[in-house]
Amino acid sequence: MTSVLTRWLVFGEWRAHPLRALAAIAAIALGVGLGFAIDLINGAAFNEFSAAAKSLSGQSDLQVRGAQPLFDEKWYPQLARHNGVVLANPVLEIDATIPGQRGALKIIGIDIFRAAALAPDLLGVPAADQPFDTLADDAIFLSPAAQSWLNVKPGDTLRLQSGTGTIGLRVAGGIVRARPGQRIAVMDIAAAQWRFGRLGKVSRIDLKLADGVSRDAFRNALTKEFGGALLVTESADQEARSANMSRAYRVNLNVLALVALFTGAFLVFSTQALSVLRRRSQFALLRVIGFTRSLLLRQVLLEGGLLGALGSLVGLAGGTALAALALHYFGGDLGGGYFPGVRPSLQFNGVTAAIFFVLGTGIALLGSLAPALEAARAQPAPALKSGSEDSALARLATPWPPLACLLLAALLTRLPPVFELPLFGYLAVALLLIGGIALMPRLAVVVFTALARRGQRTTVSMLALARLANAPNQASIALGGVLSSFSLMVAMAIMVSSFRVSVDDWLVQLLSANLYVRSASSGDTGAMKPAEQTLLAALPGLDRTEFLRTLPLTLDPARPAVVLLARPISVSAPEKTLPLTDDVIDARKLGPGVLPVWVSEAMLDLYGYRVGQQVRLPLGANAPPFMVVGVWRDYARQSGAVQIRLADYQRLTGDLDVTDAALFFQPGVGTDQIIKAVRALPFGSAVEFADPGEIRAISLKIFDRSFAVTYLLEVVAIVIGLFGVAATFSAQTLARAKEFGMLRHLGVTRRQILLVLGAEGGLLSGIGILVGFVLGWVISLVLIFIVNPQSFHWSMQLHMPWGMLVSVAGLLLVSSALTAVVAGSRAVAGDAVRAVREDW
Repeated sequence: MTSVLTRWLVFGEWRAHPLRALAAIAAIALGVGLGFAIDLINGAAFNEFSAAAKSLSGQSDLQVRGAQPLFDEKWYPQLARHNGVVLANPVLEIDATIPGQRGALKIIGIDIFRAAALAPDLLGVPAADQPFDTLADDAIFLSPAAQSWLNVKPGDTLRLQSGTGTIGLRVAGGIVRARPGQRIAVMDIAAAQWRFGRLGKVSRIDLKLADGVSRDAFRNALTKEFGGALLVTESADQEARSANMSRAYRVNLNVLALVALFTGAFLVFSTQALSVLRRRSQFALLRVIGFTRSLLLRQVLLEGGLLGALGSLVGLAGGTALAALALHYFGGDLGGGYFPGVRPSLQFNGVTAAIFFVLGTGIALLGSLAPALEAARAQPAPALKSGSEDSALARLATPWPPLACLLLAALLTRLPPVFELPLFGYLAVALLLIGGIALMPRLAVVVFTALARRGQRTTVSMLALARLANAPNQASIALGGVLSSFSLMVAMAIMVSSFRVSVDDWLVQLLSANLYVRSASSGDTGAMKPAEQTLLAALPGLDRTEFLRTLPLTLDPARPAVVLLARPISVSAPEKTLPLTDDVIDARKLGPGVLPVWVSEAMLDLYGYRVGQQVRLPLGANAPPFMVVGVWRDYARQSGAVQIRLADYQRLTGDLDVTDAALFFQPGVGTDQIIKAVRALPFGSAVEFADPGEIRAISLKIFDRSFAVTYLLEVVAIVIGLFGVAATFSAQTLARAKEFGMLRHLGVTRRQILLVLGAEGGLLSGIGILVGFVLGWVISLVLIFIVNPQSFHWSMQLHMPWGMLVSVAGLLLVSSALTAVVAGSRAVAGDAVRAVREDW
């Protein structure tokens, strides 16, 4: 009997109010679906990237690398003869620039005799009649994905860029084994060194240790032996580096999914609270005939749990489909470019699916807890009386719990990140939302009571304010829906707008030249030699030319490489070149033998750099100490970057090549004239051009594409908020059918009642919008000044998008009023006598 009654109550409620149930299910499904899709995409991409990285290192136990991309091969004989080493395999990795292509081809130069024992998957497969192609100086072997990408086949000639010239290599065959989608090429290491101007250089040396040798002990001993000249790493370091690089981006996407899940939890609460209020007398009758409190508590929790379970199932299915589509059309880089060169395939993870199912269902149960406790606590006799609904929500008006949430949120913003993630910042945002929403009943009492006491001139305004002032707790449920959706929209809009404006201003300051020339848009084989730099700088019509050299530096094997930028920087006025923060010291006052360096904000958080601190950079055995003299904003590299003067870099390293040139025109000189002059140079056909406006437009387009999911969630938040308003007013107006019938008997027309409902919806939305704006602004401050710096290690300026905020507020206000009218039209459609028949 109990199970039959339980099913009857559940399905009867859903049949009576399908819109409310569907809105709650959709919100839960959205949060679960987004979170599950993000996890599937990242898991597939990370696993494939790790597998690809392991295939390149083969069966090696350790890898010896330099802090710079290349180091002297003189270390190879020493390592090959080292005690405990069975086999040492030198490797040269090159990201070759391909003329006419945006991407680079990873070329791996190997010693086939060493690689055959350590990394056999990398061996080239020559034609049967040309077995010595693996040693030929003009032969290259391509993976299937690389052949398809470059549209070449064995026997074709592949043109690659070296410096500002090109070289032709013969495609001699494929590779023994490569991961699906892995674009790699293999050639003899000596040929690669010669062809690409890297004689005497290697990228790493793979080591196979003897049986019984402890890997950790050998690694520590070798690190001490090198004294910091080289880095000893293993495959786990590469995986950690990849995970650290994408972690902040991945976590922030998951937080966006949790935002949708939070909204879903509130909709479940709203749905269950209104359902409990509407069925208050029914539950009391059940209690009278023997339904216990525990059974009633389980009934309400079951209804909420079913909403969460259905939403979670729909979300898991939708998330799987979304992940499959994203991997097929966009790859697995999550929009951030963290996993290049792989083609991951979707792998359903049952454990993760179970976690997200439990999370979605648990959130729904949590949202149902307060209504369930109220249904169980209600005394049958008072609950049987009509008009006691609002008193059942009296606990919602208690101000102390929400004030405690707001105070705790303020305290959490002062705490540091955990594992380099702003966990306390996220928790502060959640507490601000909970505290703000929970404070609405008290605020509704104060505001609507004050408005009602002022006296009203019209029947509509009098009835609307009387209802809101005397039943504020029910009204606050709808108010909370508007508040949660609008405050989140405001917070995300302010954060994204502030970020976009900051990036735009940053680009304007950085892109001060009239034209930029690059030796290659991708890869590391394009460079301009000193003679070519001289020809470029001597072109007529140029006021001056500034050259730039970029180079990755590995300061920590477990972290992504730091980017070194060497360029002309005036020590007397570095702010003309760099977007500096306020923390700067005068580089002209440095002591003898100390060179200045300017670091990005990420270096402060990741490596503990401070202005005035002396640091060492791996720029040669005799590199002097550097002093951090300033901090600059860098929105392009969250893993850290340092800038030094180009003359200092060239003197320390002897590397005179550059990768970029900034051209400043003389007055009256046009861009077309300079481009034509550069094209006429011997190397002019190999370089690429970009003017500041083009770079800025492309950068902002990439920015908008990266935040497309944020814009989508803003729209979804507003739509969900309107669904909440519709569900709330639909339930309340049906429950108020007798009230409307009595008003009809007193002479109030249907039109006036609909105007009352519209006024109630407008007033509720108005106060929700005002408070939501304040709450959203506070949350945006946490996002801008706490979450973003701790996640991505950069700061930004606050910018308010007033136009968009006012437009959305007006649209939401009108939509809420219309939604309330449409939702309540059913309650006044019937006959007035039938509406009050129960009171006869």
